[in-house]
Amino acid sequence: HKQSPLLTPVPSRRRQRPNPRRRSTTSSAAGTVVHPAVSTTPAKAMADPPSPRLDEDDTFGRDFNASPSRNAAPARSGEKRQFGDLDDDEDDVFASKKGKTKVEESAPGAATGMILSLRESLQTCKENLESNQVELEAAKSEIQKWHSAFQNIPAVPAGTNPEPVSVVTYLNNLKSSEESLKEQLEKAKKREAAFIVTFAKREQEIAELKSAVRDLKTQLRPPSMQTRRLLLDPAIHEEFTRLKNLAEEKEKKIKELQENVAAVNFTPSSKHGKMLMAKCRTLQEENEEIGAMASEGKIHELGMKIAVLKTQNNELRNQFDGLYKHMDGLTNDVERSNEMVSILQEELEAKDVELARLKEMLCQKEATEDDTVVEEREEAANDMNASSDPQPIKVES
Repeated sequence: HKQSPLLTPVPSRRRQRPNPRRRSTTSSAAGTVVHPAVSTTPAKAMADPPSPRLDEDDTFGRDFNASPSRNAAPARSGEKRQFGDLDDDEDDVFASKKGKTKVEESAPGAATGMILSLRESLQTCKENLESNQVELEAAKSEIQKWHSAFQNIPAVPAGTNPEPVSVVTYLNNLKSSEESLKEQLEKAKKREAAFIVTFAKREQEIAELKSAVRDLKTQLRPPSMQTRRLLLDPAIHEEFTRLKNLAEEKEKKIKELQENVAAVNFTPSSKHGKMLMAKCRTLQEENEEIGAMASEGKIHELGMKIAVLKTQNNELRNQFDGLYKHMDGLTNDVERSNEMVSILQEELEAKDVELARLKEMLCQKEATEDDTVVEEREEAANDMNASSDPQPIKVES
């Protein structure tokens, strides 16, 4: 049948009351997911566990989502649910049907529609109840796990139930310890970075030292220019030439010895023997020529030396004659000076004798003068004693 405009759903204006039971169940269900370091819901649930008699209170006769009042009478198992309480449901999905039922009471078939809607709501309530029971069991198991975990930890003393305040303080201590450990970890990371930087600097220094050692090794190895400079040094060049001459002489001696060995093995009639004999003749001739040249050169050198020695002897003789004459003159001068010294000594002795005589005369004169002074003093004293009036005495020295 067509729906009249009067059958439109009328919104409920009654104030909906909170449902603490559903909130407690949802909070207990949500407590299974929260980490223990962030939320304290499991501890509160463990302190105040929910009532296990949930099935006795949530019967069909009472509102499942409405909060029961303290003064209300207990619901009976056979009592029907009032239609006015349907407005208090918070999560009722059939809110549109509530307004319809009030208007459809006068219409035909309203009872059947109401029964069907009630059955559907009953089915949904049962499903919600089952899901809530499952969530409750999961929350209970989680709470039991938390309870056993808190009993096993050393922060809670044995034989006592953990209080929410102690659990919160313990969790705060864990947070503070975690923060301190994080700070220590950051400091350790910074120290590690500083050590890595120092190690890198040390490795760089080691690499620089290795390169310096390599450069020094290359400098110690004499390059080609340095060898040329050494060869241009006159002392080293002379040493090289001496060694070269010695090597050539040794090579010549080796060749001669080899030729001698070869000559011993061959006869004079052989080819090698004839060659050796011819070479010996040429060598003998060369030796004779060299000896003659050497003898002539030596005689000439000796003659030159003799002439030089003669000239040197003449020069020395002339020098000796000059020195002899000079010595004669010096001896004459010495004799003259000796005579002058003797004359001066005699004059000095005469002067000494005369000086002694003058000293004796002076001493005698001083003695006579002293005697006269003493006599005059004695006479003056006698005169003073004789005369009563004192008279001045003049003493002449």
